[in-house]
Amino acid sequence: MKAFVLVRHGDASRAFELREMEDPVPDRGQVRIAVEVFGLNFADVMARLGLYQDAPPFPAVLGYDVVGRIDRLGEGVKGFRKGMRVVAMTRFGGYATLALASTFGVVEIPDGLNAGTATAFATQYVTACYAAEELVRLHPADRVLVQGAAGGVGTALVQIAKLRGSVVYGTTGTPAKMDHLKEIGVDIPLCTAGSSFDVEYRKVSGGKPLDVIFDSLGGAGVRKGLRLLGSGGRLVSYGVADMVGAQHTFPNSIRTLLAFGFPHPLVLLLQSKSLLGINMLRIADDRPDIIQRCLESVVMRGIKGELRPVLGREFPASEFSAAHEWLRRRQSMGKIAVRW
Repeated sequence: MKAFVLVRHGDASRAFELREMEDPVPDRGQVRIAVEVFGLNFADVMARLGLYQDAPPFPAVLGYDVVGRIDRLGEGVKGFRKGMRVVAMTRFGGYATLALASTFGVVEIPDGLNAGTATAFATQYVTACYAAEELVRLHPADRVLVQGAAGGVGTALVQIAKLRGSVVYGTTGTPAKMDHLKEIGVDIPLCTAGSSFDVEYRKVSGGKPLDVIFDSLGGAGVRKGLRLLGSGGRLVSYGVADMVGAQHTFPNSIRTLLAFGFPHPLVLLLQSKSLLGINMLRIADDRPDIIQRCLESVVMRGIKGELRPVLGREFPASEFSAAHEWLRRRQSMGKIAVRW
C-alpha cells in the first residue's frame, strides 16, 4: 500500500514522506478498507508540529477518518461484507490506501454520498455529537457559543445546536467567513479579528450570560469563557488551536498553556459552572460503545438531511502537503479531505 508517513516534525513538505508499505492485516473485530478519500483533522497538525502527546512515534501514519470499501474482514466480524462502502474512524493509519478500523467505528454509507463530505461524519461530527449530546444537553433558547464555528467540528456543533432550538453565537478570526457562518446557521456571528470574543459577545448580548460554550482554541479563551457563563453554564474544551499559529514557537505554546489559568473546583462549585474536557482517543480506547452510538447517529441524520457537513476543500494526494498547511493556517471552512 501507499501511505504518507510522518518522519519528522515541522513543515508539511518536509515532515511527511510518501512510502510503499506492507499491506496491513485486520485483527479480530477489525475490517480493512480500500481508501477512496481520507480526512484531515487539527490534531494531525498538532502531531506534525510535535504538540500532540498521543501521536505514535516516528515513522508514523496519522489519520483518523476514511471513506472507502471493505476489502478484508478480520476474525469474528459480523454485519459487514467485502465491497461495502463505509465511513470509518481509524486509530491513526488513515493516511494510506489501505486502513484498519474496529467495527465499533465503521458505518455503511450509500454509494451516492460524496466521499469527501462523508469523512466529516467520523472524527468531526462524532466529536460534536459527543460534546453536544452526551456531555451536555442543549435546550430551546439556550445561548450557545461555538468557537471557530467555520471549522469542521464547529460546523457540526452549530447544526446540532440549531436542531435543539438553541440561539447560536459563532466566532471567526477571519472577516471573510462571517457570511459563511450565517449560511451554516449561526444566529449571531462574531468576528474576533483585532478584538477578543468576550468583548464582541458583550457588545451584542445585552449582558445576558451564556449557557454553553464549545471551545476549540484553548488558552485565555477558556478563562474568559468561564466568566461569560451564567449559573448552570458549561464550557466544553476539545482543542488547543491557539497553540498553532503562523508564528508557532515553543515559548508561544507555553504561554498558551499558562493562559488557560487554574480554575479551582471550589470556585466552579460556588458559581455552579462546569468545565468539561474531551480527548476522543481516550473515549475510543475506553468506551468504543460511545463512538459507535455517535457515529451511527450522525450518519443516520446525515442521510436524512438533518446534518449537512460542509466540504471546505478536497485536495488530490499530489497536493497533500498543501492540504496540511491549508488546515494549519485555518483557511478552511468545513472539512478538508484528500483523495487518492
